[in-house]
Amino acid sequence: QVQLVESGGGSVQAGGSLRLSCAVSGSTYSWYYMAWFRQPPGKEREAVAAIYNGGTSTYYADSVKGRFTISRDNAQNIVYLQMNSLKPEDTAMYYCAATNRIRYSLRRPDEYNLWGQGTQVTVSE
Repeated sequence: QVQLVESGGGSVQAGGSLRLSCAVSGSTYSWYYMAWFRQPPGKEREAVAAIYNGGTSTYYADSVKGRFTISRDNAQNIVYLQMNSLKPEDTAMYYCAATNRIRYSLRRPDEYNLWGQGTQVTVSE
């Protein structure tokens, strides 16, 4: 069974850093689009960053530009999200997602057909 397995979440103070990892388990297949979403308590899931086209193209939400970096190790089939200068508003459950086809927008959660279980990121003042 193919799964996405996230790791690297935790609790940090504002200004700190974390690196999230998303490993593909059960397959060596590489998805064209891989993305990180987050969902704060009581809010909708939102796209944070995406990587596609073999890792040559990326997308970032305006709220994380200049602070977060998405990267991909194609050999290991792992996607990373390096998060620097973390803010309390970055607190959320972070999810990894994958798909091979985007019909409308890579920011839409319903475009993705494979999801991880999530990893919690908590940033305190």
